Amino acid sequence: MSSSGDGTAGGAPGRGPGESGPYPLHGSAADHVPRRPTAVPGEAGAVPEEIGYRGPTACAAAGITYRQLDYWARTGLVEPSVRPAYGSGTQRLYSFRDVVVLKIVKRFLDTGVSLQNIRTTVQHLRERGFRDLERMTLMSDGATVYECTSPDDVHALLQGGQGVFGIAVGVVWRDVESALSQLHGERVDTGETLVGHHPADELARRRNRAV
Repeated sequence: MSSSGDGTAGGAPGRGPGESGPYPLHGSAADHVPRRPTAVPGEAGAVPEEIGYRGPTACAAAGITYRQLDYWARTGLVEPSVRPAYGSGTQRLYSFRDVVVLKIVKRFLDTGVSLQNIRTTVQHLRERGFRDLERMTLMSDGATVYECTSPDDVHALLQGGQGVFGIAVGVVWRDVESALSQLHGERVDTGETLVGHHPADELARRRNRAV
């Protein structure tokens, strides 16, 4: 696992290479986490985003206000990866993965995690592959955010005795899938509006083609 913050929370210090336990998402500890960057267009086996979601749809699925969405985009916290706003008249388009990150950010903010730690966590999420995200658990004691990839990692944090808040990314993933299946998406190549589609169908094809 990995983490953001000072890494000094009881029972879950930053670990060195080859050691077991949760990783704090910051500094040198995070540098030791094996990372598989998400495929991007132009690389071997890469698959571009094919479906985007406009701002109001992303807000509805993530449970945030449009004001929050706009502020996070303008400050670079969570930017739309499918299509940014280039000026008056252009519509931002968010990917499914972006919407998952938006929902995670909202949950961390609601529990008092610092914006600095959230920024580090967002960057970490962007660098992980699809399969990594689906099995990842993010936990925070308020000062540090940790990535847990096994029950042992979670247990190591809980043994510290302090209050810990956890987010199972796979659960958030499925919540967003369910919400977006009732909303409108947009094909990036044709601009076609997709009503009541299920993003899991396209994501399954992407994962199969990218592995």
